[in-house]
Amino acid sequence: MSEQLTAVITGGNKGIGAEIARHMLDAGYFVISVARHAPDFSHERLSSVEADLLEENAVNAAASEIAANYNVTHLVQNAGMIWPNLVEDAKSSDITGLAQLHLGSALTLLQAFLPGMKERRFGRVIFNGSRAALGVKTRTAYSASKAGMIGMARTWALELAPHQITVNVVAPGPILTDQFWDLIPKDSEQQHELAARIPVGRLGTVEDIANAFMFFADPKASFVTGQTLYVCGGASVGTAIL
Repeated sequence: MSEQLTAVITGGNKGIGAEIARHMLDAGYFVISVARHAPDFSHERLSSVEADLLEENAVNAAASEIAANYNVTHLVQNAGMIWPNLVEDAKSSDITGLAQLHLGSALTLLQAFLPGMKERRFGRVIFNGSRAALGVKTRTAYSASKAGMIGMARTWALELAPHQITVNVVAPGPILTDQFWDLIPKDSEQQHELAARIPVGRLGTVEDIANAFMFFADPKASFVTGQTLYVCGGASVGTAIL
């Protein structure tokens, strides 16, 4: 495409989202991060809208602001939280909360950007899913919302394909981020044991995930839609216990 590629990245201020933002900036994109806090790095083509994606009204306001000021070509739904609990301790509010964060906010943002994407007959929607969609202990709400993400993406892919808008999911396995270390102590025996159970023998990096996002984001990837790509070192292939 000859026009400026403009990507909205939820949670683009840290972790995987920040790495995707850096990759896109390096590739010439204009990037807008939507998160509770601005990124701790700057770039002439990086903008930030601060919003709590758990709050529907905040998402509505952010979506309206961005749509009024930018021609968005890419929506990257990356923001996520885990809220781990065994089933005995899980609450129905965990499910509704993560559904709003992972699914509802994506719907609101896409609806704001969709008229422009349809008019230009081009768009890329990419979700940050999870291998946990296949099931992980203590992930009742998280796994439910990430599995729902796959179904929603497939539905959108079918509806939007005639408009040359693709919708895909990147589903990471265990990735070395602050969120990971909130659950497993950094450089602990538990971390090394988990890495040993991954078929490729290591945990993933944010660069591993950003590389996959960049494939789906490429305007040349126009014949790939409705797909879920597990970037998990082989953990989704068999019965690796994560």
